[in-house]
Amino acid sequence: MATLLNLETATTNCSVSIAKDGEIIVLKEHNSPNYSHAEQLHVFIEEALQEASLSVLDFDAIAVSKGPGSYTGLRIGVSAAKGLCFSLSVPLISVATLESMANQVVLEKDSVVIPVLDARRMEVYSAVFNGVHSEIRETKAEIVGANSFNEFVNKGKVIIVGSGAEKCKEILTHPNFEFNLEVVPSAKEMAKLSYEKFSNKDFEDVAYFEPYYLKDFVLQQKKKA
Repeated sequence: MATLLNLETATTNCSVSIAKDGEIIVLKEHNSPNYSHAEQLHVFIEEALQEASLSVLDFDAIAVSKGPGSYTGLRIGVSAAKGLCFSLSVPLISVATLESMANQVVLEKDSVVIPVLDARRMEVYSAVFNGVHSEIRETKAEIVGANSFNEFVNKGKVIIVGSGAEKCKEILTHPNFEFNLEVVPSAKEMAKLSYEKFSNKDFEDVAYFEPYYLKDFVLQQKKKA
């Protein structure tokens, strides 16, 4: 039986789960706009271990959400995952953030889900998944416009989920669009995906793995008075 630790820190939700063979046994998470990952992540790991009556030595692999998302959030999660992998000599697994979001949505056969994370201004990070949650369009950083996702919405229902759904809702008016602003990346949906990768021995190089930032980090400077 494979015991995996899943870490999700790509957005405002600091989320930790422990799963056995893809089934969640403990989930700890808190969604705060203040990005409290640095303070909460290791506390959640310890609490999850205590609740599951396990130690870190019981982990067969560590899985981390790889992005896209918050630069700082991703760095915190990946740094923690790498540290555990090095100290425990266990494999590192990465899970695409948008894929785990897509897996939160129950889909009809001919519908698609587009998880969108808010970026700067009218930009979002997005990917497109079909009715069986297979990716049919790669992850992009794109400006939302009136014609965005037309190739999908003209064929059937399109469910847009995530923090970027609000800005999409203001512009995309086709009746086939549905919007869910409540979906956030979570270590809960990571469990099945990370176990599939573990079973296939789809591991990352711990020394060289980097988060999928998608865009260069831009330091926001305060304006001079």
